[in-house]
Amino acid sequence: MATFRSPGRHGYAVEVSPFLPSLLACAASQHYGIAGSGTLFVLEQEEAGVSLVTSFDWNDGLFDVTWSENNEHVLVTGGGDGTVQLWDTANPQGPLQVLKEHTQEVYSVDWSQTRAETLVVSGSWDHTAKVWDPERPHSLSTLQGHEGVIYSTIWSPHIPGCFASASGDGTLRVWDMKAGVCRLVIPAHQAEILTCDWCKYDQNVVVTGSVDCSLCVWDLRNVRQHVARLTGHSYAIRRVKFSPFHHSVLASCSYDFTVRLWDFAGSEPLLETLEHHTEFVCGLDFNLHVPNQVVDCSWDETVKIYTPPRLAAAQPGAP
Repeated sequence: MATFRSPGRHGYAVEVSPFLPSLLACAASQHYGIAGSGTLFVLEQEEAGVSLVTSFDWNDGLFDVTWSENNEHVLVTGGGDGTVQLWDTANPQGPLQVLKEHTQEVYSVDWSQTRAETLVVSGSWDHTAKVWDPERPHSLSTLQGHEGVIYSTIWSPHIPGCFASASGDGTLRVWDMKAGVCRLVIPAHQAEILTCDWCKYDQNVVVTGSVDCSLCVWDLRNVRQHVARLTGHSYAIRRVKFSPFHHSVLASCSYDFTVRLWDFAGSEPLLETLEHHTEFVCGLDFNLHVPNQVVDCSWDETVKIYTPPRLAAAQPGAP
């Protein structure tokens, strides 16, 4: 297990580059994100461990990060001051652009994965999601409907202009950005939902993770009942990610200090529990290039890269 330490910075989000298998980014904050500044770390995985490529400081906490899908040097972060920042690893002077329209913390940013568009979606504590063209100074649209804080906004990897959002109001919503409307509202949990993600193999499958300590897998064609409910975490689930290599495998991290691997199609869904952090685990991602490799970050001021032993035994590929 490779580890990077970030003294005085508590990890909120981590994502592996879609271009380079050894490159990853971590959004972190001082003082657990309650006060102080934030730092974006760009890291490289090497044989000897994890090294710092570059870092960028911001005057408020940073809560999420996403890589550009069309420029290997560009990243986007979301900040506690309501801004969305664009950074260029080849230009260490500061952000390329700062987008300021949200009126409260930006807790989620995601770069679209479909080739038909170049868009970023942001989700905020001001109850709105905004869609941005990174080349323009103002948002393309503002989506309203949630009655609580938006914690997670994730583009569909299959359907252009479509994203899902998870909120403190207990609902998962599916949005059509082009029409500017919400297509589906799912009362997914009777508690705040902190995270959601799309299945990489099925455009109709989405997972939610909640303060109620459970994960629910949904088929958007029939949302009266979840496909699976996964329990085992003892505190709120902070982030969930579907595997890019297994159609029914996903990972979750929690305020219970653990990362857990699941196969929602299996008779015993919990594959593995990893207890290698001493604080809340807030960030999580799969490496798109290295099968079964996971990266995470925690409030214990570390980023870790590893391959869970039992994950490799899961059946790869789509059904």
